[in-house]
Amino acid sequence: MTEKTKKIKITLIRSLIGSTQKQIRVAKALGLTKTNQTVEHENTPVIMGMVNAIPHLLKVSE
Repeated sequence: MTEKTKKIKITLIRSLIGSTQKQIRVAKALGLTKTNQTVEHENTPVIMGMVNAIPHLLKVSE
């Protein structure tokens, strides 16, 4: 890739307690384990697919 991909900040705003195992695995794959924890990822289709799997638990900003 010659162009720079944009970074997005993903914050876990809700607890994973009561979530399904699939939702917990997606959050952990994003690197989120604690509430209010923020990680930075590149804006790729793979990452956005993971974000779209659990949008009710996350806050995304650029």
